[in-house]
Amino acid sequence: MSLNSPKGNGLTAILDRIERIGNRLPDPVTLFALLTLLVILASAIAAGFNLSAINPATEETVEAVSLLTGEGIRRIISEAVPNFIEFPPLGTVLVAILGVGIAQHSGLLGTALRRLVLIAPAKFASPMVVFAGVMSNLAADAGYVILVPLAAVIFRVFQRHPIAGLVAGFAGVSGGFSANLIINPLDPLLAGLSQSGASLINNDYSVNAMANYYFMAISTFLITFVGWYVTDYIVEPRLGNYDSEETTTEPESLTPSQRKGLRWAGYTLLAYIICLGLLTLPPEAILRDPETDSLITEASSPFIDGIVFLVALGFFFPGLVYGKVAGTIKNDKDAANAMSQAMSSMGYYLVLAFVAAQFIAYFDWSNLGIIFAISGAQFLQATGIEGLPALFLFVAFSIILNLFIGSASAKWAILAPIFVPMLMIIGYSPEATQALYRIGDSSTNIITPLMPYFPVVIAFGQQYDQQLGIGRLIVLMFPYCILFLISWLVLFFLWAMLELPLGPNAPIQLS
Repeated sequence: MSLNSPKGNGLTAILDRIERIGNRLPDPVTLFALLTLLVILASAIAAGFNLSAINPATEETVEAVSLLTGEGIRRIISEAVPNFIEFPPLGTVLVAILGVGIAQHSGLLGTALRRLVLIAPAKFASPMVVFAGVMSNLAADAGYVILVPLAAVIFRVFQRHPIAGLVAGFAGVSGGFSANLIINPLDPLLAGLSQSGASLINNDYSVNAMANYYFMAISTFLITFVGWYVTDYIVEPRLGNYDSEETTTEPESLTPSQRKGLRWAGYTLLAYIICLGLLTLPPEAILRDPETDSLITEASSPFIDGIVFLVALGFFFPGLVYGKVAGTIKNDKDAANAMSQAMSSMGYYLVLAFVAAQFIAYFDWSNLGIIFAISGAQFLQATGIEGLPALFLFVAFSIILNLFIGSASAKWAILAPIFVPMLMIIGYSPEATQALYRIGDSSTNIITPLMPYFPVVIAFGQQYDQQLGIGRLIVLMFPYCILFLISWLVLFFLWAMLELPLGPNAPIQLS
């Protein structure tokens, strides 16, 4: 028998309206295509009005450049392919997916997630579910389809409300999407877009894949503890007791082959970490900078430059060994097919990347990005809004946009060329802007009905409560959203006060 509760008619009406508005937005690919055309037209109009601005970093006058000229059209046609090939996130994301793909398709990631949740005692089920959810973004969308329904089963077995487990898993997977203890494919993707925005101000500025690593690693524990508190002291008491005539069944345990495969995958990962340590820790190690002998304290080193490839190998070798031991990968063809399937799932991303690459390139060529950034920075200075309040206003803008565009990379591809240089001008690093964007985006994912997996979570939840719909799920997720957002911003504020780096060579304020 499902728990009955009154419907939130007012909230549901608001959410329905947001959903209708969001549904009218075109597909992200079409949206970027329209934005690209808009940039071309805007460049011609801006150039016609002699729009310009003075770059405070160089004291040079930046003038708008029309793309609707013979030279501009020739450039659009001749550099379309180079724009795509040189798109910063393209190669890094695809390389990361190769390694993660074989770990996912061999079954290693799914098995590891199940193992992590199943070993949790009943009183620690909430933090383990939330923590596993945060860590699951290593497996792309696997957390939504594996961990979220599994969390409901785990809570049911512990004679706790399964909807509480479901929303705790959803909060970790989606609300803590940006946090992690390990570099994941989202990091290089966002870093590449941030670097594209930073290049509008300083072409030599480098944003590496570990730009937010220190901050996001600590955020993993923050999200875990906040999610634990919300689940046990706010959400579950609101749900009350769950009564059902159905027989409680234990979740499916790991098979002997899965256990053996997981064990050997662990040995392989340990051996890989030892090898990586030998290549990085000793003085004058191979992956240190040959000139400065630095590892992560300088702007660049072989270790930092190759971090995406190293992370990919950290998934590839354990995934391959797990597949061989567990029997999911029998030969080299199976391994190749696993990587091929992972790459085939990136087809939509390739299409989006092509259009987004043109948009960013045109924005750069037209000088509109830097002109808007300079003008926006001057506006902020004129209003007297600066420092952390200016950053928090940016977070608010990211939150509003997240209600209508679900893709984190699609939103950042739009925002980065404008806000990264804008905030650089008033003294904040691209890494700080990127971190704040991730806070606003992740913490509000769980109340965004247009998020692709939102209806999937509802479908899972209706197995236990047929009254669960968009409005009711939002009501349950709202405490996670608010406390994630507040606690994350407080952490960022403390981080800024202590002048801690967000990652290697990633200060909050520019010198």
